Amino acid sequence: MNYFTVLMAEDDPDDRFLMEQAFRELGICGNLLFVEDGEEMMHYLGRIGKYTDPFLSPRPALILLDLNMPKKDGRQALLEIMADPDLRKIPVVVWTTSNEVEDRMECEKTGASSFVTKQISYADLVNALRNIITEYVH
Repeated sequence: MNYFTVLMAEDDPDDRFLMEQAFRELGICGNLLFVEDGEEMMHYLGRIGKYTDPFLSPRPALILLDLNMPKKDGRQALLEIMADPDLRKIPVVVWTTSNEVEDRMECEKTGASSFVTKQISYADLVNALRNIITEYVH
């Protein structure tokens, strides 16, 4: 597997910390980058502002997207990603606390590759991340 970048839009610092730990524990040969809201994610993907340098902000092989974030939520960001012919090629896994069937259906209809409810235990988080990376990053 080649070196790759995973971009995660997550506003909760504890969730970012746990994901970073799980990424390390799995020994994934990639880079995990974080943005804190949907607006910042769209700036990253569009190479706007501090993200203009492609060396510092490489194109992600996978996006992990929280739904409930400030400024621009994950639903709106997902719509914008899927509206862009180039960005829609990147797998987007919605990673959320939501258990709502309506959220799942809306995200799948919009074009999300998968919808994962955040894990309660750290071991479950590690297993979920392993499965996502195996399925979506080649």
